[in-house]
Amino acid sequence: MVDQFAASYAAKNNVSLNEVNEILSAATFQQSIVDKMDRPAEKKLYWNQYRKIFLTQERIDAGIEFVTKHQYVLQQVSEETGVPQEIIAAIIGVETYFGRIKGSYKVLDALYTLSFAYPRRAKYFQSELEEYISLAKKENLNIYELRGSYAGAIGYCQFMPSSYRAYAVSFDEGTRDLVHSPEDAIASVGNYLKVHRWKRGVPIASQANVTEGAEPHSQSSPKANSIVAHYVEKGYRPTNNWHPQTSVALMKFESENENEYWFGTENFYVITRYNHSPLYALAVFQLAQEIKAAAP
Repeated sequence: MVDQFAASYAAKNNVSLNEVNEILSAATFQQSIVDKMDRPAEKKLYWNQYRKIFLTQERIDAGIEFVTKHQYVLQQVSEETGVPQEIIAAIIGVETYFGRIKGSYKVLDALYTLSFAYPRRAKYFQSELEEYISLAKKENLNIYELRGSYAGAIGYCQFMPSSYRAYAVSFDEGTRDLVHSPEDAIASVGNYLKVHRWKRGVPIASQANVTEGAEPHSQSSPKANSIVAHYVEKGYRPTNNWHPQTSVALMKFESENENEYWFGTENFYVITRYNHSPLYALAVFQLAQEIKAAAP
């Protein structure tokens, strides 16, 4: 399988087979990566447990510091893309604790392991391995030593190689650098959400007040395929004063004690294009709100 991949990449990209084989021969299989892929946090945790990971006072304080330090860049990117500053910051905060935890696995090892020892998603990770080899060559990255997540995500904003190539931008129009430049990471997160159809000025989420006798609701899809008025009739009303015709999804978030119901707009759905978990999107939203409320 590795030989077939190498031959295919070499042919498609007009590079020597020896060069590709040299890269792949430097990769090391890591069983711990496979183990982690089989137990992602989003699949095992209740909302209240997931929330505790990301909504700590320490992370909020780090977010305030990040926003204060990078206020000019965040303001410029927000004006250009329409994405609120606090949302951009919160994504970086959830992904890497504002750049503190970018991942300890060699990206080459991660993508190699998942390409050839994780059959369930081998096709996807082989595509990402191709993208990584091309990215490293084009951006002059150290393909052998660059470190990231166990899934091969890179830098402050944890872009997979395909997203790095497609959506990363340089804030100062120089080289795109998501590993060392928080400015480029900020610009790239804003660009990613803009390309995925972020709507300037549209709200994001609102917890639902559940009236007595409300109809049961178990949906967790973030796709905004109905309107507020539809759910008000069923006994669910947004705590924010949203227009009845606002496009929304109503999502149930299971907790150990009391479940929560949240409305999400089209912009909430856009956040799930960054990470498909509604838990992730709600954590980003709530962290953003905390940062916005406390930032100077």
